[in-house]
Amino acid sequence: MRLFKAAILAGTFAILAAGSAFSADVKIGFIVKQPEEPWFQDEWKFADQAAKEKGFTVVKIGAEDGEKVQSAIDNLGAQGAQGFIICTPDVKLGPGIVAKAEANQLKLMTVDDRLVSADGKPLEEVPHMGISATKIGETVGQAIVDEIKKRGWDMKNVGAVRVSYDQLPTAVDRVEGAMSVLKSAGFPAENIYDAPQAKTDTEAALNAATTVLNKHADVKYWVAFGLNDEAVLGAVRASESVGIPAANVIGVGIGGAESAINEFKKPAATGFFGTVIISPKRHGYETALNMYDWIANGKEPEKLTLTSGSLALRDDYEKVRKDLGIE
Repeated sequence: MRLFKAAILAGTFAILAAGSAFSADVKIGFIVKQPEEPWFQDEWKFADQAAKEKGFTVVKIGAEDGEKVQSAIDNLGAQGAQGFIICTPDVKLGPGIVAKAEANQLKLMTVDDRLVSADGKPLEEVPHMGISATKIGETVGQAIVDEIKKRGWDMKNVGAVRVSYDQLPTAVDRVEGAMSVLKSAGFPAENIYDAPQAKTDTEAALNAATTVLNKHADVKYWVAFGLNDEAVLGAVRASESVGIPAANVIGVGIGGAESAINEFKKPAATGFFGTVIISPKRHGYETALNMYDWIANGKEPEKLTLTSGSLALRDDYEKVRKDLGIE
């Protein structure tokens, strides 16, 4: 009997050891388009958390253009990775990314931005975790409408800066969602001014918004919305640079990035009124875990998973972050 029990224990330990060894052999790439951005830093952090729990390796790569994307995928193939997650710098690179993944025998998932084909249609065969961009935009719009009413502003006297990056479908969906709510609430369409960005960072947004504000210097009250927190922070910085009081600005961002949280922490409130926090934990942790299960257990992820966001303001952002599992 003792020998039988010992054999069972030995077998169990051998299975556990084999499982552990296999986990250690799993290598997953996580490629992002803007590695310096807090959102992607957080995605990487939570991907590392999943890796630590399961015992696999995450290879983090920044790829800011198509050439770097191709090189990153080849690099992962050469390292013996089995799959990768990517937020591409250009969704139109989709067919090339799929082909390169197949050439390197790598499983492929996308996060945040969905790949499209040559005719602009989503590549539905590639598992994707993204954001319900329209609904998040609608949340932004509703927050702005509610605050306009709370402050007693007449919408006819309010200007809106639409900080835009129309090359990216999700950016269009977000701003269109915000505008649809504004217009439904009676905001004049002619008071919405486009401020196209050259890039999706704060500096580009500041430059774009400054042009709009200077062109319409007679407008006293302003609201701002865009793709992300950086877009709205750029508009807020622009309003400060042209001398518009913070009390006359309502900017609502998207993302809940560190830059937004730092804005809330300032001693005095700025024109950055709120942010719709989307959880980088799901986008980092969950995608990494899904890719691991696909590699280790043959469990292919859902083809499409859309996450939503929660509005956070200066006085409640800590609670919202905690509720989303970020703190």
